[in-house]
Amino acid sequence: MNFEAHLPALQVVIPLLAAPLCFLLRQKSLAWLFSTIVTWLTFAVSVMLLAAVRENGPISYHLGGWEPPWGIEYYVDTLSALILVIVSGIGAVVMPFARISVEREVEAERIYVFYVMYLLCLTGLLGITITGDAFNLFVFLEISSLSSYVLISLGKDRRALTASFRYLIMGTIGATFYVIGIGALYMMTGTLNMADLATRLPELQKMEAALAFILVGLSLKLALFPLHLWLPNAYAFAPTVVTVFLAATATKVSVYAMIRIVYSVFGGTAFFDHVGIDETTMALGLIGMIAGSLVAIFQRNVKRLLAYSSISQIGYMMLGFSLGNVFGLAAAIVHIINHAIMKAAMFMAIGCATNQARVVSVDDLAGLGRRMPLTMAAMVVGCLSLIGVPLTVGFVSKWYLLRGAFEAGLWPIAFIIGLSGLLAVIYSWRLIEAAYFAKEPEGREEVHEAPPSMLIPLWILAGLCILLGTNASWTLDLAIDVATALIGPAGTGQGGGQ
Repeated sequence: MNFEAHLPALQVVIPLLAAPLCFLLRQKSLAWLFSTIVTWLTFAVSVMLLAAVRENGPISYHLGGWEPPWGIEYYVDTLSALILVIVSGIGAVVMPFARISVEREVEAERIYVFYVMYLLCLTGLLGITITGDAFNLFVFLEISSLSSYVLISLGKDRRALTASFRYLIMGTIGATFYVIGIGALYMMTGTLNMADLATRLPELQKMEAALAFILVGLSLKLALFPLHLWLPNAYAFAPTVVTVFLAATATKVSVYAMIRIVYSVFGGTAFFDHVGIDETTMALGLIGMIAGSLVAIFQRNVKRLLAYSSISQIGYMMLGFSLGNVFGLAAAIVHIINHAIMKAAMFMAIGCATNQARVVSVDDLAGLGRRMPLTMAAMVVGCLSLIGVPLTVGFVSKWYLLRGAFEAGLWPIAFIIGLSGLLAVIYSWRLIEAAYFAKEPEGREEVHEAPPSMLIPLWILAGLCILLGTNASWTLDLAIDVATALIGPAGTGQGGGQ
């Protein structure tokens, strides 16, 4: 058997089969160790897929030997390989951090359930990214969503149940909208394969309604303003590890799915010209950039503050998506990667502070800059990245968004990007001020730095915020290649990546 030939299937099969095995283990330490091995193995597979795609071009894997469009196809190009690497990479880095954090924030008898659901959620997100079948995407979307509901509900705060239920309701609505849109496409074309859909849709005249249903469904999943109401409480009351993982991966994969559907299936910029979805998504993205930052400024709960910051950052991605030029789309793609890293780092830093000092509100950070210097330094790196300070990953994304806006002749957008950055300074400064300049509360128990198993993953991510900010070509060149391929031939065909 040629091992490398089956890497696309192994990318999904490994965590999928590992989940029920993890359930049988029951014992929390064994479940953690087993899940850690599985996630790092999954990450290794995604890295090998990216290397194979860069060397030999896109990979088309036919499940069961059935040729598409009759059978289900897994399709890996540069874009999907990049997302696979970031999702599996975050999933792997989180696991060493998870051992202590989960034991503190999840009931002991439910810890093995956490790791089962974590592996299923990872399976769903990887499946969304790798599948070349529109209905199969829906199946994986539901796998990731259903497991996410359980993960969020595992928080000890009873409000986690309410947050999970709200997410369930809105997630179900989003999935319903998506599957209605896919059903309409199937009625019109008789196919669900994305590449086949891309060849048949140009012959049709009335497909706007199907696209509208799909976009509304995905917008709910990615928390695009004003369809974001499930996100703040879900991030605030879920266990910290769940917040780290979902904030870094779930919404980003949904943005990827929207890029794939619009640019690869519907024809991207050619379709923009006579439908106007670019104007709608641009407007919602711009409003989300400002609204999310404004609300974040007034949040007292530190995780809710970062949650509203995520809503603002999703606006940046949707702005790049809707600009319809190479620089804009490249900025959206690279910001998926950059924001995943920076936001995972910030939530990890808060997780360390929560574990050591029971931090809930911004005020609880008072004095921790002296007590937990390494943790708070990593948080500062994340804050600088959110603002977009040069030499951090956030600067790279915003710079190329500005170039995309200028190329499109939309100069006022540069002002809005700058304004959103200034608002990020305000809410980020609240965190820094509390940690380094506020007086430490009296009566606080002795606080020590977080243990190495939490600090090492945190600083891997914080280091990447700087490394990929100073060596931006590592991700940016790939993003520009992908954007050029998608926009250059008007996005016709699934094989848009390199």
